[in-house]
Amino acid sequence: MPTISMFYGILIRMFFRDAEKHHMPHIHAEYQGKVAVYSVLDGELLSGEIPPGKHKLVVAWIEIHREDLLADWELAVNGRKPFQIKGLDQ
Repeated sequence: MPTISMFYGILIRMFFRDAEKHHMPHIHAEYQGKVAVYSVLDGELLSGEIPPGKHKLVVAWIEIHREDLLADWELAVNGRKPFQIKGLDQ
């Protein structure tokens, strides 16, 4: 459940233990109490919702950091702590 990034009020978390639910590398984006789950592979919204403007930021961030996210996913599923990834506002 580590938070791996934060930007523009959006928290990005990686819950690798629920891989059985989503069947792929994914992240959870939380903004003002709302949560959306996105595929790391293509930025597809898997479940939930956040405001449209924040959704666009998350999808862009995934595109920019896909390689880092996949590396973090591998660390996490192998029991290692994922690295922090820069947000869009850094």
